[in-house]
Amino acid sequence: MSAESAVSPGRDEHYIRAIRRGFRTWRGQRPFWAGLFTVLGGIPIAYLPYASFKLGHMTLAMQTTAGAGALIIGVLLITLGLTMWFHHIVRVFAGVATILLALVSIPIANMGGFFVGFLLSLIGGALSLSWAPGKTAAESAPAKETAPEPGPAEAPVGEQWDGYGTHAHETTIEANGGRNSAG
Repeated sequence: MSAESAVSPGRDEHYIRAIRRGFRTWRGQRPFWAGLFTVLGGIPIAYLPYASFKLGHMTLAMQTTAGAGALIIGVLLITLGLTMWFHHIVRVFAGVATILLALVSIPIANMGGFFVGFLLSLIGGALSLSWAPGKTAAESAPAKETAPEPGPAEAPVGEQWDGYGTHAHETTIEANGGRNSAG
């Protein structure tokens, strides 16, 4: 291939580079990091009430009576994280619901998954609320604005005197052709 030949992006590049560029485009069109933090926050909230850890020969069981509530909150957080990825139109609802579920997980789900799930979900909800879709190249280009010439109907009107001094404090309805004047 010579230096003068045209290289089209997509046809002449490695397939991994094409997949990576496609993923970057997909990621840029939605609150990706908000969804990732929310999913990662839902996992410890749902998992820790059912976990049992082995420390040598000793088993430490984390099972509590609120395990079902923690499982519901964790699954809802994972679902909201996936919603942020695949239905980014409802990102504000998903962000508010994520923050509320993260706050509710503190008393219900072992202090919000030992504060790990709580903090990750709280960050994910805040990122979802603050995310705004980017502008395309056509939208971000400055448009040429031409100011129209003011016609006779659009000519500026001079200041009108309403019959009162500058220190008047009563409200009138009849002054200035029926406009209300408070002041």
